[in-house]
Amino acid sequence: MGPQGVGKGTQAARLAETFGIVTISTGDIFRANIEGDTELGREAKAYIEQGELVPDEVTNAMVRERLGRPDVASGFLLDGYPRNSAQVEELDRILSDLGWELDGVIELTADRDELMARLAKRAEEEGRTDDTPEAIEKRLAIYDAETAPLTAAYAERGLLAKVDGVGEIPDVTDRIVTSLAAQLG
Repeated sequence: MGPQGVGKGTQAARLAETFGIVTISTGDIFRANIEGDTELGREAKAYIEQGELVPDEVTNAMVRERLGRPDVASGFLLDGYPRNSAQVEELDRILSDLGWELDGVIELTADRDELMARLAKRAEEEGRTDDTPEAIEKRLAIYDAETAPLTAAYAERGLLAKVDGVGEIPDVTDRIVTSLAAQLG
């Protein structure tokens, strides 16, 4: 977990390789559905182009479908999900239906100026139309209001490890692995 621009995608890919598990990114799921011109993809696209978060019912349906695939049986890492309390509840239902439980939750942290700089650079380098300064500010505000409070709930469950997301990529990865090792025993 963490705000946009904190490095979730980069670290998720590194952790998936380290642990030999699948990364499930809601952004990737959205893009695949949009490129495949699915009904859910068309719905998601309309929201993304406006700088809005995709509604829970669309996101949840995409995540449920993805977690039902055979390649997640040996483990997976969620990137960008859940983002609010309703999604936490739905994730609990999905995992329960599959007979699974969460092992841990990592929250990557960085200050707002760092996030804005990273996202502006990403928009420039990747030509991402959804990373305008206005859209970034809107998504960060939504994160602060809806997603950040989830970390307290995961902390109460004993699942949360907070990790500083600023620094060299391998150093951040090492901090995450160390936090997970301490958390998971």
